[in-house]
Amino acid sequence: MQLFDIVIIGGGGAGLYAAMEAMKTAPQLKIAVLSKIYPNRSHTSAAQGGVNAALANTAKDDSIESHIFDTIKGSDYLADQDAAEVLCQDAPGIIRELENMGTPFSRLEDGTIAQRPFGGAAKPRCCYCADKTGHTILQNLYEQCLRKGVKFYNEFLLLSLEHNNGAVQGVLALDIKTGKVVDFPARTVIFATGGYAKMYWNRSSNAAGNSGDGQAVALRAGIPLKDMEFVQFHPTGLRKSGLLVTEGARGEGGYLINKSGERFMSRYAPQKMELGPRDLVSRSIETEIREGRGFDSTAGRYVHLDLRHLGADLIKTRLPQIRELSMYFEGVDPIEEPIPILPTAHYSMGGIDTDIDGRTVMKGVYAAGECACVSVHGANRLGGNSLLEILVFGKRAGHAAALEAKDNSPKPISGTAVSDQYKYLRDLMHHDRRERYGILREELGRTLANNVGIYRTGEDLKNGLQDVKALRDRFKKVRVFDSSDVFNTNLIQVLELRNMLDLAQTVAEGALMREESRGSHTREDFPTRDDEKWHKHTMFTIENGQVKIDFKQVTMGKYELQERKY
Repeated sequence: MQLFDIVIIGGGGAGLYAAMEAMKTAPQLKIAVLSKIYPNRSHTSAAQGGVNAALANTAKDDSIESHIFDTIKGSDYLADQDAAEVLCQDAPGIIRELENMGTPFSRLEDGTIAQRPFGGAAKPRCCYCADKTGHTILQNLYEQCLRKGVKFYNEFLLLSLEHNNGAVQGVLALDIKTGKVVDFPARTVIFATGGYAKMYWNRSSNAAGNSGDGQAVALRAGIPLKDMEFVQFHPTGLRKSGLLVTEGARGEGGYLINKSGERFMSRYAPQKMELGPRDLVSRSIETEIREGRGFDSTAGRYVHLDLRHLGADLIKTRLPQIRELSMYFEGVDPIEEPIPILPTAHYSMGGIDTDIDGRTVMKGVYAAGECACVSVHGANRLGGNSLLEILVFGKRAGHAAALEAKDNSPKPISGTAVSDQYKYLRDLMHHDRRERYGILREELGRTLANNVGIYRTGEDLKNGLQDVKALRDRFKKVRVFDSSDVFNTNLIQVLELRNMLDLAQTVAEGALMREESRGSHTREDFPTRDDEKWHKHTMFTIENGQVKIDFKQVTMGKYELQERKY
């Protein structure tokens, strides 16, 4: 394969914005985007509710400073304050750039971009395209990349990051269509592979492909991961499938109701009610269910999200996708009936450790979006800040990589690396192997849900960690039963499971070590936040298959530590 200036892994919002910005910065660059699926099917399309920016269209007194404080407070003060400032200061310019490219934002009567309230925000600053915001932004970015001549390699699965003496050489990827291992030499590489919350299996809002490929490959290449124990459960997933019901449904005025008909959030966040931060609302729902105030069904216990009082016109115009999902997957029309919901594993606050321009510790390697940890979300992400993060830091990573690419002259990837990788894949098909993918995958999802979920205890975490270690050991004997080359989905599933198992151990190890409750990480045996011991980032590396944990200080700024109240 030819030498590329930039190889971007991932065709979602972060990867596409990085590609677009890199081409804008240096149009002569050779840029390749590798995507496991087609870019317009990337998980960014599942982002429903909107993207935050202090435009002050709905609330005239909104400000960037207010957005920064909400982000830091929402993170339970674990966000790096310099990164939070960059996120919020760049937000208005990003929205205007998207608007100029043709993103069809919903509008107020005066023609300005509409903004609605979202959880944890002091002002309504979430810009939206009905409830299909991520989908519309993704299509727009993909069109722009095609227009600028970005080269796409679709249906390629990342296998490894090749490097020499601390500098990148490129990546190896599986061509899913042919079964061949292909080398992509590169002056710079940008990881934009999304999150890892699908490891929770059937209680997850994530697409099946959100298996943490980028984080796992970076970890195995020696690049540290950060804050992996912080996994956000979104308050409102559909009861049966875990599919997301956007926070915009509550932003438009939806109520959370228990089986007694109470709007129970008055007990937990009397000021913010349903628009408290996600970690607080998820814990509140879980508490209602655990204490017997939820509804019972064969599909599990749940509470109701009631939109009926909003009226048919509002639901059809601002929440049309939520209505469709509720009808298709729960058999209820939210115009007529409440939606059965329960919290669902949704977002990964942790990821590849980067600076504010996406740089990692390895020369020429960048990361952006949910696979990265800048850290702007700390222990808990605010709704509307995820789309913003992939756009802001995708753009910054693309710009920085474009400037660096001309100065890097990587050593060639050896033919041995390609042949060794292919041999590993074929060895997975050997008849002496006895473990089955489906059994290991189901057991991983079950132990994480039971032991490393919304509420955590030391005993449960030890059980979960023991299970994950045993599964990683059993994985050494896993067999790929399909020996074909073309579209071998069994092979893809096994490789994704390998990535999830590696990351699951970092999640469980970090959660067991962090003896406090902060944001999405709630230890029932350590119920309070401990700033003296634990106001720091956890850093994960792997040596000889074993996870090692170190620490990194949180970057502070003008905002001092204080109790988080809503």
